[in-house]
Amino acid sequence: MHARVLRYLDEVVRRGSIRKAAEALHVSPTAVSRKILELEAEFGAPLFERYLRRLRLTPLGEMVLAHVRKTLRDHEALLERVQAYKTARQGSVTVATTAGLAGALMPALLHDFGRRHPGILVRVLDLSVSSIVAAVASGAAHLGLAYDVQPDSAIATLARGNWPIGAIVAPSHPLAGQRSVMLADCVGYPLILPESTMSIRGLLDDAFEQAAISAPPAVETTSTALMRALVMLGGGIALLNPLDVLHECAAGTLAFVPLADGQLPMQRLELFARASGQLDPAASLMAEQIAAGVAAASEAR
Repeated sequence: MHARVLRYLDEVVRRGSIRKAAEALHVSPTAVSRKILELEAEFGAPLFERYLRRLRLTPLGEMVLAHVRKTLRDHEALLERVQAYKTARQGSVTVATTAGLAGALMPALLHDFGRRHPGILVRVLDLSVSSIVAAVASGAAHLGLAYDVQPDSAIATLARGNWPIGAIVAPSHPLAGQRSVMLADCVGYPLILPESTMSIRGLLDDAFEQAAISAPPAVETTSTALMRALVMLGGGIALLNPLDVLHECAAGTLAFVPLADGQLPMQRLELFARASGQLDPAASLMAEQIAAGVAAASEAR
């Protein structure tokens, strides 16, 4: 906070005179002399003594100079850290999302982001949709990523996309080769359904009701990872969207077959941030990464 007087003192020591220090600093000798006198008055003792027409530090001056130079080094280091933060070479970002998205979409995005921005720490919170909104609104998370988020004035949408629901089956399953299936085609097999607290379950229940289909599940769970594992083991059919099985479909261990029922709406995936304030550079870079990753997955489906 006293960078000028500290630099004046340091320069006088380096040059050996007030006149030469003033020339190096591009100020008047009077300005340098005044600052040195103010420092001496503050400490109540001289900082310099004359020796062979040069200024030489007193023992007190040596003590003050050591502090001054450490302060100047710390100040330079702080400026470097601030610049690194502003240019997003360093920093941190917190993303709140669901367990399903954290396990399916985020790994590849985080791997790529880490290679591009190794100095940025990324925290991922696995929360319910309502808790994701609350975390972003309160500032506990920079970004939220979730399906079917209800409108809230505390958050602002950064990107949005719709994803179809389909049947997730093993590659050897009789439905795996179909271009599309109906809900009625799925009920002859054990159904592995999302638990009722998940937004997708409400969409499925409404669709089954409109189609007048009774569909008691064999398994209900909040874990999309468990659903994928059960389907791979031949345990039945799961009803999810392509993002939930992104890597498995790419690897050929699962197949996604779109549901053709007209009454079944798509899931709305939303990336959002706090409505007030502005994203810092690290969070902005992460938002761009997520939006681009989701867009690429949408084009590939």
